[in-house]
Amino acid sequence: MMVEKFETFLRQGNMADNTISAYQYAVNDFYSRHKDLNKRNLLLYKTYLIETFKPKTVNLRIQALNKYLDFVNKTRLRLKSVKVQQRSYLENVISNADYIFLKNKLKKEENQEWYFVVRFLAATGARVSELIQIKIEHVNIGYFDIYTKGGKIRRLFIPKKLRDETKVWLIAINRESGYLFLNRFGERITTRGISQQLKNYAEKYELNTKVVYPHSFRHRFAKNFLEKFNDISLLADLMGHESIETTRIYLRRTALEQQEIVDKVITW
Repeated sequence: MMVEKFETFLRQGNMADNTISAYQYAVNDFYSRHKDLNKRNLLLYKTYLIETFKPKTVNLRIQALNKYLDFVNKTRLRLKSVKVQQRSYLENVISNADYIFLKNKLKKEENQEWYFVVRFLAATGARVSELIQIKIEHVNIGYFDIYTKGGKIRRLFIPKKLRDETKVWLIAINRESGYLFLNRFGERITTRGISQQLKNYAEKYELNTKVVYPHSFRHRFAKNFLEKFNDISLLADLMGHESIETTRIYLRRTALEQQEIVDKVITW
């Protein structure tokens, strides 16, 4: 019963559905292993998390439990998060060469819809959850205003070159309104559908499946933007980052880029 009330508590805090689900899962998982909510059991659960998951997952579960402790007025039992070791490189980011290869392959095979899925991800920096909300009407005006937590608005710009190309495609398939990307049933495509299909194309074209996933193209957008226009403050605004520190990761090179530089420079 308390867990159900916890969901209401989270919704009143205007939290995203995915966050609510993650928090509920953490609390249910704790209770599946421990009957009583006390410091000893919380520390035992934390130890289990550290031994089983990556630090990012551990901290998400701890964050969820701390929120639950706030809800049940047991803040004195709050857990400390674990330290996340920052990497000195970006990991699993599609290279610009592979991005160009993939979009050209899709275009050559006249796979227009998936060509534009890839183009929109890489040319707008959209999260996949945002991509599926883009409508034809947004293409016509050139942007999509996204309302974020706290009543803020982030504007997702659609570049002119991409707009013009998309309009030609839409005329050809006789579509004037509604969601831009649809599934085979004519309904709005899902985030899972996009992720799976991108993986399928990676396998088909013999690309590394670890770098062909929706968020990878958002990383590519950021890397390409900084290479063409070195303004990290503007990039932070475009990507919807709360802090510019989050955006600084794009000043780092990928592990592959670091390897190439080391191989070229260090000859002694």
